[in-house]
Amino acid sequence: MKIQVFSLFILALLAVAGCSKEREPNQKLADKVDLDRFMGTWYVHGYTPTAIDKNAWNPTETYEMRDDGKIQTIYQFSKGSAHGKVKTYKPVGTIKNTETNAEWRMRFFGVINAAYYVVFVSDDYQECIIGHPNKKYAWIMTRSKSIDDRSYENLLKELKDRDYYLDRFQRAPHEW
Repeated sequence: MKIQVFSLFILALLAVAGCSKEREPNQKLADKVDLDRFMGTWYVHGYTPTAIDKNAWNPTETYEMRDDGKIQTIYQFSKGSAHGKVKTYKPVGTIKNTETNAEWRMRFFGVINAAYYVVFVSDDYQECIIGHPNKKYAWIMTRSKSIDDRSYENLLKELKDRDYYLDRFQRAPHEW
């Protein structure tokens, strides 16, 4: 059973990574991302579930600049409930476009590269949206453990205006 679950997980990651060919972004990204301001912990409030983060509670994404210029990422959540087993994944980000710092590649398990687009970041670096070239995967994140309905809807509208496929997109439950 574990082999089947792992195989499905790898297939899902390959599907996401498969759309990451070396080409110009197919959508408008953030004009400029100040990496120093972007580093730190973000709370994921909306996301497209994948095989690894289905039923995620209290998801967070933390970024830390490494000495080699890469970005150590820690994606963490509780599985199934606020008190479920804590899952942690540590992909490493590489800045693809150093002019804007908005186009990254995330490396999972040392072998899978996936495009990672900072499509929006607020001027005060309190809200951001992460996207993907196929527009099927997206993440709405803030610096706060909670988000009011109006702010969430505004960020969701940003994704809709960018023609993201949101049929599987869902709000992430937070219970701290």
